Amino acid sequence: MTVRRVVPNLHSENPVKHGEFYGLLGLEEVMNHGWIMTLASPSNPTAQVSVMTRDATAPVHPDLSVEVDDVDAVYEAVRKSGAEIVHPLQDEEWGVRRFFVRDPDGRVVNVLGHR
Repeated sequence: MTVRRVVPNLHSENPVKHGEFYGLLGLEEVMNHGWIMTLASPSNPTAQVSVMTRDATAPVHPDLSVEVDDVDAVYEAVRKSGAEIVHPLQDEEWGVRRFFVRDPDGRVVNVLGHR
């Protein structure tokens, strides 16, 4: 398995303010679905932070996202480990396949792959 990027997901009722703030640090908006906005470094596009008001299809907000090259294989490994699956493996309309799992300290991790 290859990890492509790890992105913290900040929860906010006002993502625009975060966009302005992180813009001061050199990050630029690279994605905005209305409920989630991702900012990235122009010189290192995998250096990212996302700001979200809610999750569009899941019952909880993920604390971070981990993009992998084979989300199905990771899902099977996580399922077999007995870790708590918080949101089932599914294809999302915005082009990712993902699931949420709870880490040992209770944080919710969004594990995804682009289709």
